[in-house]
Amino acid sequence: MRFEAGQRIVFIGDSITDCGRRDVRAPYGDGYMSLVRALVTARFPGTPLTWVNRGVSGNTVRDLAARWDRDAIGQRPDWLVVMIGINDVWRAFAGRPHEAVPLDEYEATLRTLLRSAVDATGCRLLLADPYLIEPDRTEPQRAESDRYAAVVARLAEEFGAPHVATQRAFDAVLEVSPPDLWADDRVHPGLPGHAVIADAFLRVITGRTD
Repeated sequence: MRFEAGQRIVFIGDSITDCGRRDVRAPYGDGYMSLVRALVTARFPGTPLTWVNRGVSGNTVRDLAARWDRDAIGQRPDWLVVMIGINDVWRAFAGRPHEAVPLDEYEATLRTLLRSAVDATGCRLLLADPYLIEPDRTEPQRAESDRYAAVVARLAEEFGAPHVATQRAFDAVLEVSPPDLWADDRVHPGLPGHAVIADAFLRVITGRTD
């Protein structure tokens, strides 16, 4: 496993990470982050870890930048887990184009944030793709989302960070199932959809190849 005993694992992102962690589902939420924590704990009970959820619903990279010092660097992570970008794309397709983040701004901002966290804390990074639960890769929002996911893949390589290909994980299940099995709106998963994300994380964290 990549994590070592005593390490602090901080997740940061948007609503997919948040999942009620600031409300009735405090402190971990009831999404993929909580599932990852539970499964890692169950499989490695002799490896105590501290888990922190700093997802905030609706966030883009601009919002992350505004709270980065407090919610990323200030948490002093040993591992910083980042999944952001869904809203950066979605806003352009949801009648709020002024809130969408252009691809070049997204890449530049995310690179700057990641570099600042590594330089300030010495943390390791674990980067996960934004995604759209849509099997047609030519559909405009899906095509645009794939461009943002490609940025994450490049940054993972640039920083030597493990990469969780969440879009690939959904593409695999979409080969044999409809999108609404995983999410009503192609973005916010139900529990089975969060399990797809968590399983993709577990493969990367534990080195599973099955």
